[in-house]
Amino acid sequence: MTHQPYVRPMPASWWMRQGRYMRYMIREVTCLFIGLHAFVLLIGTYRLSQGREAFEAFLTALWSPAGQLMSTAILVMAVIHSVTGFNLTPKAMPVWIGDKQVPDWVIVAAHYGGWAVVSIVVLILAGRLS
Repeated sequence: MTHQPYVRPMPASWWMRQGRYMRYMIREVTCLFIGLHAFVLLIGTYRLSQGREAFEAFLTALWSPAGQLMSTAILVMAVIHSVTGFNLTPKAMPVWIGDKQVPDWVIVAAHYGGWAVVSIVVLILAGRLS
């Protein structure tokens, strides 16, 4: 007599049944674009180590229509990843002060505020804001 565990069949489209599952899977897919961006940065660093001509060829490739399309897709996915991450933070990391829990909106607002401050500082350092 064999005792095999019951394995419930799981269709490939399980995540399309509920909105929260779909949002979860979309967030997970955005991680691929974050990884792609890290890979592009690694390639840029490698090309920089090869000399000026190699790095300029890399920059030319980034300014091509395909490179701009890739950069735009990465930016959109990074924003989606950040927004969903900020909105999930109160659930994943509740903050307590004494015996009172900090309201969710305060935690989310602090993340968006920090994002805005860092963005402004980067734009000032890049010379885009004065």
